Amino acid sequence: MYAKLLSSCLHGIEGKIIEVEVDLSNGLPVFHIVGLPDSAVRESIERVRSAIKNCGFEFPLQRITVNLAPADLRKEGSSFDLAIALGILVASKQLQLENLSHTLIIGELALDGTLRAVPGVLPMVDYAQNHGLHQIILPQDNAAEATLIEHCKVIPISHLNDLNQKKYPIYVQQHEISEQLRSPISENEDFKDVKGQIHAKRALMISASGMHNILLIGPPGSGKTMLMKRITSILPILSNEEALEVTKIYSVTNKLKSNHELIKKRPFRSPHHTISQAGLIGGGSIPKPGEVSLSHRGVLYLDEFPEFHRHVLEVLRQPLEEKEITISRSKAVYTYPSQFIFAAAMNPCPCGYLGSDSESNPCTCSTHKINQYRSKISGPLLDRIDLHVEVLQMDYSTITSNEKQMSSAEMIERVESAQKIQRKRYQQTNIHFNGEAYGSLIYEHCKLDSNAKELLHVSFEALGLSARAYDRIIKTARTIADLDEQKNIKCEHIAEAIQYRTLDRRFSSI
Repeated sequence: MYAKLLSSCLHGIEGKIIEVEVDLSNGLPVFHIVGLPDSAVRESIERVRSAIKNCGFEFPLQRITVNLAPADLRKEGSSFDLAIALGILVASKQLQLENLSHTLIIGELALDGTLRAVPGVLPMVDYAQNHGLHQIILPQDNAAEATLIEHCKVIPISHLNDLNQKKYPIYVQQHEISEQLRSPISENEDFKDVKGQIHAKRALMISASGMHNILLIGPPGSGKTMLMKRITSILPILSNEEALEVTKIYSVTNKLKSNHELIKKRPFRSPHHTISQAGLIGGGSIPKPGEVSLSHRGVLYLDEFPEFHRHVLEVLRQPLEEKEITISRSKAVYTYPSQFIFAAAMNPCPCGYLGSDSESNPCTCSTHKINQYRSKISGPLLDRIDLHVEVLQMDYSTITSNEKQMSSAEMIERVESAQKIQRKRYQQTNIHFNGEAYGSLIYEHCKLDSNAKELLHVSFEALGLSARAYDRIIKTARTIADLDEQKNIKCEHIAEAIQYRTLDRRFSSI
């Protein structure tokens, strides 16, 4: 006796359709699962056996072989429990189910037959729907997440017996997402609370407009972290396509706070400086996305930048350049998206007061200590950061001033306007923002007038800039021109972009 059902597992952050073949034959009672199962899949033997018995069915005393195809793909997790149990019941003619060839079945079984939720349902259902499977049987607790995919017929069940007694709802969710441009700005993350720091606010607005990487350098208490934590308040919400990408990543890592709606606010991740390589870029024995992927389409913020281990920081080179991270294992290669604004903050020296005008807090660091502190950040990594911004210590009059500050609402108006120009510019390409531009796109869309070209030429020679820095200056200038609603890049746009690349040169000369 034979039965075939369709289930799914995760491969990276994408779902894969798995054929669950069940064969019952005469012989000594034995239960085998083949097809590269991991320990969680092999342990399903006991969960399935107990669930079938405790639900009033008869567990076949025959030779049971379960094949998970394709056989060369490693199977991980507990999402096959329900499909294996139903395959045994269908093959032994204890249960009849219709339309099995077009139904995806996922879920973990408890010993009493109760269905438990599994992580990663969203990418599994999305993959199934794109490959012609429009009916899904899954645990009740995963139903809301599954209906985030449009036009899926979802059959949520809470117990194995529900399928036998047909005690379950069947509904088709036609999920629609409003194309609102922004989410409400929280009172505790508004730029209007930041006194002064006009130069830093301007740089953050440029960063948000073109999705450029940014580094803030300044003494303790100058407001670096306060500024950085407000950057998401001037980032427009995710588009429907971007929201689905981000929500799939959080579904795989079991970090969805609400499974009733897609994530629309851009992520802001701020890992501690003790984080490991695997925690930052992903990995582990069963690879999972790291912070660079959890920051996808949002912001990855590293506070106290030089306090991170150098070997941890160096792994950021690939995701910053390629916008994805590849993790190789002996049996598989996993690729995770990692397109984010890289934001960092640091002190100018170990004590933090280098260059300070305050007589009460003079710098106590030796040249050796300063060089050792800064050497944790390599030149190639620093070269990938578009904006290097000095944040000055505020004086008493600025802190106590009642002058109205630029608010997030005012800033996001300009950011949205600049991004609208960029989306129209790149509508025929696979990118959306100036910070993502590459190769021929830079030279096609970043036109410089003669004065701007001459200034860039002189600065390139004087500062000893790299070819990467040259491209990034042009892309930053393009964003500044977009904020000014200028078609071509002018001399003042290039001048502003260049001054964001000179701060590290001045510090390195100390």
